[in-house]
Amino acid sequence: MTTADTSSLGLPMTVPAEGLPERVRIYEVGARDGLQNEKATVPTEVKAEFIRRLARTGLEIIEATSFVHPKWVPQLADAEQLYPAVADLPVELPVLVPNERGLDRALALGARRVAVFASATESFAKANLNRTVDEALAMFEPVVARAKAQQVSVRGYLSMCFGDPWEGPVPIPQVVKVCRALLDMGCDELSLGDTIGVATPGHVQALLTALREAGVPVSVIGVHFHDTYGQALSNTLTALQQGVTTVDSSAGGLGGCPYAKSATGNLATEDLVWMLQGLGIRTGVDLGRLVATSVWMAAHLGRPSPSRTVRALSHQEQ
Repeated sequence: MTTADTSSLGLPMTVPAEGLPERVRIYEVGARDGLQNEKATVPTEVKAEFIRRLARTGLEIIEATSFVHPKWVPQLADAEQLYPAVADLPVELPVLVPNERGLDRALALGARRVAVFASATESFAKANLNRTVDEALAMFEPVVARAKAQQVSVRGYLSMCFGDPWEGPVPIPQVVKVCRALLDMGCDELSLGDTIGVATPGHVQALLTALREAGVPVSVIGVHFHDTYGQALSNTLTALQQGVTTVDSSAGGLGGCPYAKSATGNLATEDLVWMLQGLGIRTGVDLGRLVATSVWMAAHLGRPSPSRTVRALSHQEQ
């Protein structure tokens, strides 16, 4: 693997398209959603340095970690050590909290942005939370209420919005119902997750239309696409055309899909930035620094980045 040559970094020709936002808010999830899938333990200091480097790229939101019980996600068992090491960075550092105990731990360290993780399907709610959808929502209600009482911002993740490995295609009204419930309990924003990467543009458009008709403002919606079938960018573009301005992505494409072992996982932030720059959409992100950061992290993980943009711009050896 070679080092990224940012001095001669190629950039796409800028050709704007009609009907798209002027700026997109990138919600970087690599340090949490990406690294939690790693088999080998990533040292706390490496995670902290990764977040620091991401902050220097111009990213304004970097999800730092999760205050889940170490038994369930051992890769993030160091949340109490990691968060204080990066808390002074001039960026927003949201954290995932699964329940009230997780919220207690996050608030004790001064976290000002938290997220809860719900499911649109009964099968995944049972597998991931050992609860029904309604039981999970009931568990989140006091979490959201307590966070809001302390002026802490709350994001509601919703997994399996498009397809479920046990149930197949997920009915749109089912997704809308859970989105409405999360919004009604006080969540400030929603992240629509295509957890197994099966969404296609027409499906994305239909869901966003249904949410709008149900009174869910597009301004509170973020999209979280996986690239299992190579659809993440096309789905993202469709969401932007529908007015979405928040997109989740992972530096270097970190994060696998647990239900499609040979497939890639999260949309790579570099691939997203390349497309957005070509469209003339502002992100505030320095693509060269971002590529260099992902090459650095890939070296620590001992494998090339799956991001096509990282490979193209850094000449990584395969």
